[in-house]
This record gives sequence, structure tokens and C-alpha cells, in this order.
Amino acid sequence: MDGTAITPPGAPGLSPRWTSSAKSGVGTAMTAASRIWFTISHGILNEIYYPRVDMACTRDLGFLVTGPDGYFSEEKRDADHEVALLEEGTPAFRLTNTARDGRYRITKVIITDPHRETLLQEVTFEALVGSIDDYRLYLLASPHLVNAGAQNTAWVGDYKGTPMLFASGRRGISLAIASSVPWPSRSAGFVGFSDGWQALAHHGALDERYQRAEHGNVALTGEIDLKAGGGRAVISLGFGGRAEEAGYRALASLQDGFEAAQRDYVAAWREWQRNLVPLDRPSDKKNMDQYRVSAAVLAVHRSPAFPGATIASLSIPWGFSKGDEDLGGYHLVWPRDLVETAGGFLAAGAIDDAKAILGYLMAIQEADGHWSQNVWLDGMPYWEGVQMDECAFPILLADMLCRGGHLSKDDLARFVPMVERAAAYIVQNGPVTGQDRWEEDAGYSPFTLAVEIAGLLAAADILEIAGKADAANCLRETADTWNDEIEFWTFATGTPLAEQLGISGYYVRIAPPETSDAASPLDGFVPVKNRPPSDMEQRASCLISPDALALVRFGLRAADDPRMVDTVKAIDAMLKIDLPQGPLWYRYNGDGYGEQEDGRAFNGTGIGRPWPLLAGERAHYELAAGRTAAAAALLETLEKSAGAGGMLPEQVWDGDDIPGRELFRGKPSGSAMPLVWAHSEHIKLLRSLREGQVFDMPPQPVERYQVRKVTSPVRVWRFNQKRRSLPMGKRLRIEVPDAASVRWTTDEWTTENDMPTVTNSFGVHLVDLPVGELPRGTHVRFTFCWASTGEWENEDFVVTIDGAEGIATKTAND
Repeated sequence: MDGTAITPPGAPGLSPRWTSSAKSGVGTAMTAASRIWFTISHGILNEIYYPRVDMACTRDLGFLVTGPDGYFSEEKRDADHEVALLEEGTPAFRLTNTARDGRYRITKVIITDPHRETLLQEVTFEALVGSIDDYRLYLLASPHLVNAGAQNTAWVGDYKGTPMLFASGRRGISLAIASSVPWPSRSAGFVGFSDGWQALAHHGALDERYQRAEHGNVALTGEIDLKAGGGRAVISLGFGGRAEEAGYRALASLQDGFEAAQRDYVAAWREWQRNLVPLDRPSDKKNMDQYRVSAAVLAVHRSPAFPGATIASLSIPWGFSKGDEDLGGYHLVWPRDLVETAGGFLAAGAIDDAKAILGYLMAIQEADGHWSQNVWLDGMPYWEGVQMDECAFPILLADMLCRGGHLSKDDLARFVPMVERAAAYIVQNGPVTGQDRWEEDAGYSPFTLAVEIAGLLAAADILEIAGKADAANCLRETADTWNDEIEFWTFATGTPLAEQLGISGYYVRIAPPETSDAASPLDGFVPVKNRPPSDMEQRASCLISPDALALVRFGLRAADDPRMVDTVKAIDAMLKIDLPQGPLWYRYNGDGYGEQEDGRAFNGTGIGRPWPLLAGERAHYELAAGRTAAAAALLETLEKSAGAGGMLPEQVWDGDDIPGRELFRGKPSGSAMPLVWAHSEHIKLLRSLREGQVFDMPPQPVERYQVRKVTSPVRVWRFNQKRRSLPMGKRLRIEVPDAASVRWTTDEWTTENDMPTVTNSFGVHLVDLPVGELPRGTHVRFTFCWASTGEWENEDFVVTIDGAEGIATKTAND
């Protein structure tokens, strides 16, 4: 610091917040040498990620304009924004921000340097009123190093005599900002008190005495010399482990020149897109082929340092209301989203990307065979939940690659242990899931059941190829048993809604695990999350979700199955909404994951909004039902749900317009955008429509349950599946986690029988009680003596023989 420098007031600054999740573009270079990812929104740069795609290092970086008579304008708030791609399929952007008062225009071209860890902006300022001599242009940057807005230090300095702006964070990462034209003035300060925005808005000039702001929520501001560049400047933002490293990279990129970096950046993306399957459709927007946008979105979210790792979104939902406590946002890896992404890559013909995802999944699989709910790139869990669909999805990916001829014999052998461990975990812990795919409730979910059963059949094929016939047979037996029970667990009949709609029944969203005081899971209550505590408990039989369409998507039920047809009627009656772009659907009735009624951000409770990706899933159902035109219309709806730049959002706003909160009917809400999963669904739908069939439907369930109509001779009792009834003619299979002797009776303990358990190929201890010939009304009582301790369970369990065929019923009183 020079002799005039003083400490900026206001330390440590306002409580840090992230920024809007409504991205209009995301980008990165296609080279491993450039470990930088960027996002744009409201005409400016938002989060910039370095050195990993799960590490955000800035909140935003935009420009301020001052002029005569105290004129002050901020481009992100006071200008109209246009976003365009430099070239079709290339995530390099031209942003045009025109002041609403008509006084200036700022045009920016944004790329990353393919050869080093630098982000480049070519900035052009035009005076629309007066001349550029009347205006002063300032860059304003908000460092958040790394995933943290607090405890950052910002300062004014130089690298080898080149003036720059610097910042460093508590995790050993630094940034440096250099300009191709001089900085007439620079400052560092604390956000909300002594930052450049405050100085320019209130005083019209920077206080250059503010040269260093330590350990807080800080901002950097630098004036761009408009005269020196004739209104043009290149801004270079470099990153590194030390400030000097960041400064070197910022300067080196400036010296190489913007044109060379842009040429190489575009060429690499052009080559990658050239090798994809041509699924293009006409577009009325220049360079905005939605297929190429979706493909680029998938590719941007990858990590070269962790081949195959792809995060869910370069955004933080409702980020403007989130602080450092939200470390992950959506820049984490969800195994489910990752497999959905792999399916998008496969549909686009990017086979190597899909294979890399399978390899990454094998590397981050937990020792017991499952995958964590979500993880950082290095596999460290972020949230600790277990979702059984996430345990089965990687198996389905391995099967798709195998069936497509994309795995050599050696490749397949390499993945067999992963598949076997995952299948073992499912057999030992399913069919009940700790969380459904919306990460909220435990129980029997039609979606999860479909993925689990399809995954077990796919694993059986893979293990059979590997010479493990006994294990394959065990998996098919388990799948058959669970498939037979789907309706018992999740199909409700005789409810007021069914009577109102004139249908036999419907598949519910989720049913809680069976308990000893409930005749079936459908008698229970579901604690619906994201709702006020007084309104959480809902009857399972009253909750509807498009999740049931997975029974068709994964081949377990035909699209014209009467139960599916009735369920679709219930879904449409309860969850469908017509919006300007067409019909969309909610996740389930009573969903609380979305903005408040008045448009305020989701804060733990709210009102769920429509999800565009569900239109893609519905389109796949329509295609399976042979209604191609309906599926094609829903493709249009999905594409029209995109925001500026072609980004597909997680949710869209369904209420009246609230301009003050930037909420407009049918347009993206404040949730995540882009959602990679939605872009993958879009690509898969394009491929499915081209081929006239559902691209990712596994064939094993179709052949086994729709063509051959295989059923199981047994029904299973488990501690997480305490059934109370057994259809006549079925054996009762008891499965427990440890070896035991089962003592059982059918005459209230007048006589008793002891049968030891046997162990199957996956470590499940089981015994089949021969009760298939017993008459209706017989009570089968049993208990356990555990082999390891010799202790008795000291509780009797009862299963009653009845005439049910696996479909639970509800009374009108319910």
C-alpha cells in the first residue's frame, strides 16, 4: 500500500449472497488446460468456477457507467439485455446491453482462453447520446473464493509492472484482473459500504485510497480508459494458487490476443459438435439450434480433472437469497442426474462421454455397493441420504452401453464388480427407498421401483455373461417378486378422487414402508417435505405424481395398461396446467418446493411450480402409447420453456406476472437454470422421436413382464417390508439380514415348526414357508432365533392368508 492508502470502512461488509440462478448462458473451453467455467445472467458474468466445476469463485462481474450531471447506471439493472451465440453449438456469447434511457450500449464477447486458466471479455462501449468522452466505464467484480463470499481479501496492485486488481480467499485460490487499456482509477472495498458501487452511485468517483480490503465480503472496481482503446478493451481474468500465478495468466492471455483465443475456442467446440448424431430441428433464432444448445450444456458441465464427472447445474437455486451456508448449490454430482446425462450423451452419439461417466461412477461407488445422494467431484458425500434409484441407475447405464456394443469384453469384465455390488445392495436393502427421486420421502415409489426392478434384470444379464448364473437367477427372482407387488404397494382404488374421476384407481406418488398396524402401505401417511409442520402429514392414497409414468418408461407396464390409463387421467386432473407454451406438470399435489405465493424465494417452504422436464417424460409416455403427434407437440412445449440463450429451467412460473420479481407466466422461475437433466431429457426425446420408440427403455422388463408375463410364486416379508397378508397359493419367503432359525405355526402355537435360513448369492438369509396350500383366513405366526447369539426376537409376526391378488383397496371413508 502506498502512503496515501487507508483501510476501507465497513468491514467485513454485508452478509454475502450469491446471485440469480436464471442463467442465459454457460461456457468453458474444450481443453484441459483451461479449468474455468462461467455463467451469464442479466447481461453480465455471474459465478465463475475454478479450478473445478464445483468451486464457484465469483458472485458476478459487470460494468457501471457514469456521466455528466451525476449520471449513474448499472448495466445489469438499467439496460435491456440480448444474448447471442457466436456460432451454432459453441458456448461463446455476445452480450448486448442497451441502456433503457437510450444513452449507451455495451457489447461483450465472452470466452475462456483454451490455453490457460483465464477468462476473456472483449468489451465495446458505444455512446448513443453524446460521445464516449462524456462517459466513464467501470468494471465491478465480486470475488467469492472458493464457494465463499466471506473471508476474502481484495487489493490493488501490479504484476511485473502491469496494473491489476487482485483477490484471494481462505482456501488458497487467487484471481487477477488485467485490462488491455489503462486503469485511470482503481479501488478495493467492502460490499455495501466502501465498494465501487457505493462510491460511484453516491460520489461519482472512486476513492483510490481504498487499496486493500481484508477478510470480508469484498469488491474490486477499476475504471476502463475509454479514450485509449477507442471504446474497446479486453478484460482478462486469471486464476491461480497464488496472486502471482493469477497475474501471470491474465497478462499472458492479453499478450496472446483475444482473436487467437477465440479462434481456438470456437474450433474445438465446432469439432466436438461435428461428431454428434444430427438431431437438429429448424430454428427461427440465429445460431440457436436447441439441440446443439442442449448438447453444449451437457458438455460444459463436465470436469476434465475427473473424467465422467458432470454436475447437475452451474447455478444455485434462488441464489440471491443464499449465502455461504449453501456450499453446494446444484454444482454437485447426483448419480441419478449423472446417468440421465449419460443417456443424453448416448442419444447424441457422444459415446466416449457416456463411457467416461460409467467409469467415474465405478470410482465413486461406496464400499457396500450404493452411491451417495450427491457428492463433490472427488466423491466426498455432501448430503448423506440413500436413494435406491441412484443405486440402480448405474446398472442401467452399463446395460445400455453393453447392448449398444460400446463395451468390449474387457470393458464389461471391468464393470462386473461394480454391477454386482450395486445389485447386492439393492437386493439387501430394497425395495423400500430411504428417499424418493425428489429427495424427500421414504417408502414405495413407483419411479424407484421401476428403476430398481429394471436394474436387477439388467444386472442379471450382465452377471450371466460373466458366468454367474446363480446370482443372475437370484436377481430375476427378486425382480419378479417386487414387480408382482407394485400394485399392492402403490395402486390405490376406491378413493374419493377415483370415484370423482370415474376411474378404478391410480398409482400414488409414494407409500410409506409397511408397519404392523397397517393393512398395506396405502393405509399410511406421508410426511410431505417443504410444507409447514402443521400441514406435512398427507394420506399416501391422496398423493399423485407423474413418477408413475416410469413404469412405462422402464418397460414394466404397457402404456395402454388400464391402470396406467387411469393414472394418467388422475395426473392430468391434479397436476396439469396450461401455460402459454403448452401443458406442463407439477411434481405432485401439495409440493412445497418453489417460490412463495407472492413470488418471494423458496425458504424451506413454498409452492411447487411446473417442471419442464416432466413434459419430456410425458412425451416419452405418449410415444410409447403410439401417439407420436402428441409427443412432438410436447417437444415444442419443452423447447418453448427455455429462457434466453436456450437454457432449460428446473421450474417455470405459473402465476400472474410479477415484474418486480422477474416472474412471468410460463417463463423460468428462480430455481436452477440450466438444469442438465432437462437438457438430457430434451436430447433423448429428439432421438426417441427420430427412431419412433423410447430411446432408453430397457428391453428386459418388456420381454419378461409384458410379453412373457412372468410372475413370482412367492411373496416376501422383511423387517422393512412387514406384510400382513399373503395371497392364497403363494409361498411366504422370509428374508432377514443375519442367519436365523425361523419358528412358525399355523394353529396359534398348538404345533410349531423350525426352519433354518439359507444364504443366497447376495448375502440375504431367507427361508420359504410352505403355506401355499393353506386356506383363506389362516394366520401364519413366526419369530426368529438368531444364529450368532442364540437369542430370540421376543416378538411374534403375523401374516394372514387371504384372497387378494396384490392390489390394495381403500374404503370410501378414506
